[in-house]
Amino acid sequence: MNQELTTLIDLQGFDSRIATLETEAARLPKQIEAIQASLAEAKKTVDAFKTKIDQTRKDLRSKEKDLEVHALKRSKEEARLYEVKTNKEYSAVLLEIEEIKQIKAKTEEEILALMEMQERLAVDVKEAEARLKTREEQAKQDEGVVRGKLAKVEQELAGVRSDRLVRAKELPASLLASYERIMKARGGTAVASVGGASICGGCRMSIRPQALLELRNATDLMTCESCGRYLYWQETPQ
Repeated sequence: MNQELTTLIDLQGFDSRIATLETEAARLPKQIEAIQASLAEAKKTVDAFKTKIDQTRKDLRSKEKDLEVHALKRSKEEARLYEVKTNKEYSAVLLEIEEIKQIKAKTEEEILALMEMQERLAVDVKEAEARLKTREEQAKQDEGVVRGKLAKVEQELAGVRSDRLVRAKELPASLLASYERIMKARGGTAVASVGGASICGGCRMSIRPQALLELRNATDLMTCESCGRYLYWQETPQ
C-alpha cells in the first residue's frame, strides 16, 4: 500500500479517536454539573423549609403579641363595667368585651394552627436534612467517579493528539492540508474504505470498475469522484 495512504489511514484513526474523546471530555463536565445541580436542589428544599419555619415563628410571635393586646383590652373594658352609669353604656361595654373575646378566640385558633404547622415543618426539615446528607454522600462519590473518568479521558486525549502530531509530520504539507480540508467538509471523515460491494464507505456511491482496479493496486492516492474522500481498498473477510 502507498506509504502516504497508510499515513492518511492512521491519521484518520487518530482523528476519529480524538473526536470520540473530545465528545466524552465535553460530556463528563456536564454530568458533574448535573450532580451538583441535583445537590443544590436538595439544599434549596432544606432552605425553603427553614425559611417557612422561620416565618412561622415570626407569625407565631406576632399572634402571641396580639393575644396580649386583646387580653389587655378586655381587662380595660371589664374595668369600665364598674364605671358606666347607664344600662345603655353597660350594654355597649359588654358588646365590646364579647367582640374582643371572639377576636381572642380566633387568634388562639390561629396560634394553635401555627404551632401545628411549626411541628410539621420541624419534621419536614429533619427529613429534608437527612435526604440532603444522603445526597451529599452519593454526590461526592458520583462526582469522584466522573472526575476520575474525565482525568483518564484527558490523559488519553493528550496522548492521541501527540501521536497524531508526530504521524502528521510524515505527510507533505499540501497533502496534510488537503486531508484536513476534506475532513472538515465531510463531517470528520476524510479517508474511506472500499470493499467487495465496490462502494465508497463515506458516501455509499459506487466506484467505477477502472477506478476500482487502480484502487486495488494502491500505487497512487485516489479520491472518490462523488465525495472527494481519499479511498483505500479493504479486503472483505471470507
